[in-house]
Amino acid sequence: MHDEQDRSKRLKVGWLAAAAAAGVAIAAAWTLRRGPDPPKFLTAPVEQGAITSAVQATGTINPLTTVPVGSYVSGTVKYIFADFNSGVHAGQVLAQLDPEVYEAQVTQARGNLDNAVANEKNLEAAIVVQEAVIKTNEANLERLKAAAEYARTTAQRFAELSKQGVISRDQGDQLKSAMDQANAQVRAADAQINQSRAQLAQSRAQLEQAQAQVKTTQGALDLAETNLRYCTILSPIDGTVVARNVTVGQSVAASLQAPVVFSIAQDLTRMQLYASTDESDTGNIKIGTEATFQVDAFPSETFRGRVSAIRLNATTIQNVVTYNTVIDFENPDGKLLPGETAYATIPTGHVEDCRKVPNSALRFTPSFPSQQIQQLYRTYAIPAAATTSHVGGRHVVWQLEAGVLHPVAVQVGITDYTYTQLLSGNLRPGDVLAAGEEVSGGPEGPRSSPAPKFGAPKR
Repeated sequence: MHDEQDRSKRLKVGWLAAAAAAGVAIAAAWTLRRGPDPPKFLTAPVEQGAITSAVQATGTINPLTTVPVGSYVSGTVKYIFADFNSGVHAGQVLAQLDPEVYEAQVTQARGNLDNAVANEKNLEAAIVVQEAVIKTNEANLERLKAAAEYARTTAQRFAELSKQGVISRDQGDQLKSAMDQANAQVRAADAQINQSRAQLAQSRAQLEQAQAQVKTTQGALDLAETNLRYCTILSPIDGTVVARNVTVGQSVAASLQAPVVFSIAQDLTRMQLYASTDESDTGNIKIGTEATFQVDAFPSETFRGRVSAIRLNATTIQNVVTYNTVIDFENPDGKLLPGETAYATIPTGHVEDCRKVPNSALRFTPSFPSQQIQQLYRTYAIPAAATTSHVGGRHVVWQLEAGVLHPVAVQVGITDYTYTQLLSGNLRPGDVLAAGEEVSGGPEGPRSSPAPKFGAPKR
């Protein structure tokens, strides 16, 4: 009895196994007969609406004007009268260096000046004396010339009398000798006058030298007094101290350049954002454009400013060229601080009520064989620029109509990085475009293709 039951169970298991194998074989045969499933596509429609293109950039917040305050002279910091975040006014004392060395230099320079002035006055007095002596000598010379003329006249008169025998020859010789002595005295007085005049010229030259020495010592005194004044470090502007680089007792060495001891931000209620923008974006940024930005300190707030300049000094890092785009903004509450990182959005274009296509459709290429794709391009007259260089904003998208996929040549304009403006192309709002392709195991994103170049087409 038990043997019959076991035999019956074995027969049932065998029949069930045979039926399962037959089912698997039938399913495999049906699958092979039907072939692979046709590809399925992720789709997105052509839409009608507005598009705003913008440039995204990261930068830092800076004061409108930051003045580094340096020390012109070397010395030891004796006092400090301002600290971080201190509000200061123009002319306010920020720090004081030890002035003893410079006070001694002032005293020495003032003594040298007094000595030079005294020497100048002595020479001026000597010149006055020499001029008086010259006048006296000139008067004496006139007297001697008169006496010599009288002696000459007398000698001539007595020479006639001597020829007539009225007087003796010895008397005539005496008169002639007296005339010669008078002439000699005239020549001596004239030589003395020339000597005095030479001494006067020399004294005047010495006076000019003394006057130059006075100017030199006066300059040295001015320099010493200026250095002494520089021991007191003053604020050049009204503002806020954002950096203090010295402490009391620290030595400040001003040799080749003035060391910066304070940095003062002029006005923290009006600030600037320096946004690093790629060189490819600078052509689309216009001066005066209103921009928005956010900071990490206030992630839920959006701040507004206006583009005021694009700095011409390019920065190149790893062959990437960027320019600083300056955005001016108001900071009346002082919420934003210098040095904060900001994330700016700068609008570069806006159009209303335009046709727009999703960017994923512009990047999509179906997984057809290359020959089939090229044949489709020829069949639908797709220009080469739409599939290769994209010159003038030309691209190709794939439209899905009645389950059939075919290419469409389009020309695009600005983009908001989600949708792109459609300038031309045989597409209407509501038309379905392929934006991705499903493969076994799950949907596949847009297949790789050259990244679209956005912007107004070249004409």
